[in-house]
Amino acid sequence: MLKKSIVNIQNLNHFYGTGLLQKQILFDVNLELRTGEIVLLTGPSGSGKSTLLSLIGGLRSVQEGSLEVLNWELNNASNNQLVQIRRNIGYIFQNYNLLGFLTAQQNVQVSAELSKVSRQEVRMRSETILRAVGLGHRLNYYPQQLSGGEKQRVAIACALVNRPRLVLADEPTASLDGQTGRDVVNLMKQLSQENDCAILLVTHDNRISDIGDRTIRIEDGQICEMSKSYSY
Repeated sequence: MLKKSIVNIQNLNHFYGTGLLQKQILFDVNLELRTGEIVLLTGPSGSGKSTLLSLIGGLRSVQEGSLEVLNWELNNASNNQLVQIRRNIGYIFQNYNLLGFLTAQQNVQVSAELSKVSRQEVRMRSETILRAVGLGHRLNYYPQQLSGGEKQRVAIACALVNRPRLVLADEPTASLDGQTGRDVVNLMKQLSQENDCAILLVTHDNRISDIGDRTIRIEDGQICEMSKSYSY
């Protein structure tokens, strides 16, 4: 079965600053992500990984080149178009982005409500995904009562609960032990295969090196390596 293109990037450049202080961060990036695959994005700190992730997610404006996500062109996209695109993307950040005054289940429910399903479906989805990431016993715990690894798993549940077409993950296993990290990424991979979802995962974690379908390495803002094996 032919896999559909979820992300298509052509000749993407990106800059920080203006005038004499302008610095180019990404150089002529070309990349395609297709349904059902999980792609690992590696490279040293400051190489442009997080910038690329935020551009694909519609969190930064595209400056030069073409960036299509879910058949929407992000270059010159309106704010309304960007909102529509973001609703189909699951984001996993290093700093969790949880609301401290809500329990683990309530945090996930807030994300689930974006899909405009019934309240009963929201509760069911949130509990199911939290149990899937090993937090069935922490449903009513607040973020301050959770360990770093548990907070990360709640954040992952928030990203996956709406079965998004695209998941963008920035070091999702950084605060997890080896087995939990593999279990969570395997869950993400299962989601990608079952729901025609693509996953782009920034990582330095060689414990999950064999899980990706492809590995892309970026250095100094340029893609320098694409392979099916994980290497540094």
